[in-house]
Amino acid sequence: MSDLIRISIVIAADCPEDLETVDAVLALAVPFGWEEESLPDGSVRLRVHTDNPAFCEQLLATLRAELPRAEVTRDSVPDTDWTLAWRDFFTPVACGTHFMVIAPWMVATVDLQGRIPIVIEPKTAFGTGHHPTTALCLGSVSELAASGRLRGGLRFLDLGTGSGILAIGCAKLGLTGVATDIDMLAVENAEENRVINAVAPAIDVRLGSTGVAQGERYDVLLANILAQPLKDLAPDILGLLAPGGCLVLSGLLAVQADGVEAAYTSLGMPPARRRVEGEWAALIWE
Repeated sequence: MSDLIRISIVIAADCPEDLETVDAVLALAVPFGWEEESLPDGSVRLRVHTDNPAFCEQLLATLRAELPRAEVTRDSVPDTDWTLAWRDFFTPVACGTHFMVIAPWMVATVDLQGRIPIVIEPKTAFGTGHHPTTALCLGSVSELAASGRLRGGLRFLDLGTGSGILAIGCAKLGLTGVATDIDMLAVENAEENRVINAVAPAIDVRLGSTGVAQGERYDVLLANILAQPLKDLAPDILGLLAPGGCLVLSGLLAVQADGVEAAYTSLGMPPARRRVEGEWAALIWE
């Protein structure tokens, strides 16, 4: 069994703003999670493990560009059976009143508490619903469904789908739509998970960003990506939103919410409703 690549990032105690930056970078680039440890000298060490060299090089380049003061290093550690390792700490994630994210080995045993299961096969490169921004988005979908704004027969777009969790949630509520990601590995993982959840016919998974979703306007548009891309893509995103449609944006820190909201209100959108969990936020237009 080959070794895993380990990337370590140490943020000095006198650079607290770098913690916000590294959290934002990792939230977009590392949806499968990372380790975080406070060190005796007040600094913080974060570690990412991957078996993908190309992903590693891309992440290293991004970290070094965004965090010039941080200590960023790469080494290797012995690999273990990923699925068995996940079983030690994967827990079900309840999102809103509608959903629960679970792993395949939990299907027969977990108490869903009346929620709809979203089954995600844990991978070394994709999200499992444990990150707060995923929970915020899926919780927002649940709220929109409870209010009747999101219902069967509508069309959705999940921009930056990752493991496909949000698209699967929409499909299980009776919607159909498109899920996009710029990472081919994410596209493959989303395709796998839509099959596991028996919603493959309802989700068209595509490689790319807003450009591959053109030709249609969507009743529900979900984008769980970083703050700057949300700003940059604002005209394209609004161009894909059907009149009177629902828009949910996340992947942003609460302190970034004003700036992202302004990018959309400047284009004619009203003020957004916000959901906040810890330091993370979601913006919702309904």
